[in-house]
Amino acid sequence: MSSKFPTLSRRLAVFIFGLFFGLTVAGCASGPLARKLHLDDASPEGALHYNQSLTRMTPAELGRERSVLAAVPQTPFTQVRMALFLGHPRVQQDLGKGLALLEGVLKSTEPEAVSFHPLARQLADNYQERLKLESQLEKQGLQLKDSQRKTTELQEKLDSLANIEKTLIPRPRVVSPNGGKR
Repeated sequence: MSSKFPTLSRRLAVFIFGLFFGLTVAGCASGPLARKLHLDDASPEGALHYNQSLTRMTPAELGRERSVLAAVPQTPFTQVRMALFLGHPRVQQDLGKGLALLEGVLKSTEPEAVSFHPLARQLADNYQERLKLESQLEKQGLQLKDSQRKTTELQEKLDSLANIEKTLIPRPRVVSPNGGKR
């Protein structure tokens, strides 16, 4: 029984050390990350800096950022940040949701939201254009598939006609009365 206590106390000490180390590292990481993302600057310039910082994030950091944005209170700054995140090329894009967030900022008359109106308007125009281009690209893709299908069908018909021509019995040549072939 006395041999169990040293192992238990050792495990407890390792657990406490690990917990302390984890909290220390997490505490150190949250400060620079907040500065890296410019979260203390709730202005349009801060949002632009935030957009630039998204390009330097790893996929794991982008995943954490998505969950952070979903958890924070919805202010015009966080709505613009979420719209920037949703329109970023390195994440699963949802331009429709980003556009809805931007339209909410544009409709708001709060003083904080008014400062974001030019940026939100520009982003909304950009997202609408991207949605339009995606729609056109999808339509052209469908047209291409349809054209390829029709081309394949026509090629099959031509091949069938060529096979029919090969199976036809050749007609005997008729000699004309003046000695020439017709």
